[in-house]
Amino acid sequence: MATFPTLKTGAVAQYPATKTLRFQNQVLRFVDGGEQRYRDSNGALHQWVIHLDALDESELSGLERFFESNRGRFASFAFTDPWDGKQYANCSLSSDEMELTATGELRCQSSLTVIENRGE
Repeated sequence: MATFPTLKTGAVAQYPATKTLRFQNQVLRFVDGGEQRYRDSNGALHQWVIHLDALDESELSGLERFFESNRGRFASFAFTDPWDGKQYANCSLSSDEMELTATGELRCQSSLTVIENRGE
């Protein structure tokens, strides 16, 4: 199983970073206008927005290789929560697009959103 890449410092994220708990609820709407609601997971799922700034070219190329090997949001990987160090084994990226920006010589930035998938 793939693992989200770390920076040269050993960290997976930089400040500011955002962590969100979300529930996966479904709503079925019937022809008569009625609704049935149910939870599609047994608990809260995590989501992290990872902003990476001041990356050097090797860190950026590692991130790009990771994105390409996962084929965007297709594959799953292990992700270590930067807040508590707990590893979540079944995560994926939220998008099939990744923007890479060069802000200067040896200074690049990107932002990715990691979501925890239901099940293990």
